[in-house]
Amino acid sequence: MDFKKLTKKKRVYVIIILTLVGILLWAFFTARNITQDFNRKQVQGQENEQNAVVHGVILTETKNDKKYWEIYGDTGHWDGKTGIAQLNGVLANFYKDNKVSMSLKSAKGTYNSKTKVITLNKDILIVLESGITLRLDELTYTSSHDPIVGQGHVRIQKDKSLLSTAEKIIISPTYEDFRIIGNTVSKVYEDKK
Repeated sequence: MDFKKLTKKKRVYVIIILTLVGILLWAFFTARNITQDFNRKQVQGQENEQNAVVHGVILTETKNDKKYWEIYGDTGHWDGKTGIAQLNGVLANFYKDNKVSMSLKSAKGTYNSKTKVITLNKDILIVLESGITLRLDELTYTSSHDPIVGQGHVRIQKDKSLLSTAEKIIISPTYEDFRIIGNTVSKVYEDKK
């Protein structure tokens, strides 16, 4: 093809096409160099490190269409190496027969995906389906079949009829019964109507 014999219009088209092809080739090779360097840095970096700062995270445990618990955190940090999620501003629901039977709120909490253990600490408020409220410092949930253990300034209240304090509480897996341990004081009040 003789470039001099082409019309002016065709010369402009050829120049535009060659320019576009040149830009595309430049972009292809530049992108290849950038991603190649990125992959190399990833491999040379810390072994498979996966960390994330999250906002508005929800964790759940469901088996055979049966929900056991769900936890929401306003903010948090996920460490893929250890499998631990650290959450702030925690709200959680625990289920029995696919209905909420225990709700709780906590300033901080952790979830270990390897052991499936949930630990909540700092300013914990629990509301049971029966209307009983509990306040405590730390709570550990290991599985739906094991009791939940709480400790530290345990305070149990039901309306104006019951007030109990203790060092430790053990909540049954059904969330219906609990046992208090250590320096327990219980006060039962009668409603005088």
